[in-house]
Amino acid sequence: MRTANSEAGLGDIKVPRITIYFWLIKIMATTVGETAADFLNEGLGLGLANTTLVTAAILIGALVLQFRSSRYVPWTYWLAVVLISVTGTLITDNLTDSLGVPLELSSLLFAVLLAIVFFLWHASEKTLSIHSVRTPRREAFYWLSILFTFAFGTAAGDLLSEGLGLGYLEAAAIVAALTALTYLASRIRPSAAVPAFWAAYILTRPLGASLGDYLTQPNDDGGLGWGTSGISFFFLLAIIVLVVYLTKTRRDDFGASSSLEQKS
Repeated sequence: MRTANSEAGLGDIKVPRITIYFWLIKIMATTVGETAADFLNEGLGLGLANTTLVTAAILIGALVLQFRSSRYVPWTYWLAVVLISVTGTLITDNLTDSLGVPLELSSLLFAVLLAIVFFLWHASEKTLSIHSVRTPRREAFYWLSILFTFAFGTAAGDLLSEGLGLGYLEAAAIVAALTALTYLASRIRPSAAVPAFWAAYILTRPLGASLGDYLTQPNDDGGLGWGTSGISFFFLLAIIVLVVYLTKTRRDDFGASSSLEQKS
């Protein structure tokens, strides 16, 4: 007899379950996206254009691995997320620093592009739930949405902390409060779980970026001045440890949790 989980094809879902580990790694990935982009651009002197080309090329390779996989594999999935975080940061930085596009305009641009992707995704698949990401088309919509959430979150975060002059720590506190409210809304009204997830995904981008800037930027600019190389290495190491743990335990694997439920 087929179970509800087998009918839904949970074993084929290409993304992780939403657990505390998901949000921990996601926030750290956003921090790495901010600090690593600055480190490659300024610390190694590659420049915005070269850094963007290099990370975009590596990202394409990571996404090829992700799409070729038949199931969720933690290291390929989170490698793509980290690289999208760096690339999304660089896209916004290129618009702001190289082309002089105001943060207000880039925030609006990426918000509109994200809304268009969501509209097309829902019109095509009738859902925006990550629980349904088990076909190439849905996965393409998923990763395109992820890219624009990072780009939008970067622009909006920079607008809060720098454009409006709130400061990195203050901006992080505001975004953290909004994220908490989003979580409470999803608990009070479970039917809002899908939009709440995407709202939290967007909000955790400026949260992680503001924390990254606070840790790395000079004291005169409102940061702690710890530097981008050490912070990038620390958070990358923490991500690797958690990904290894999840690979061994499969605690965030839909297919593994489904099998355990059927055995119990």
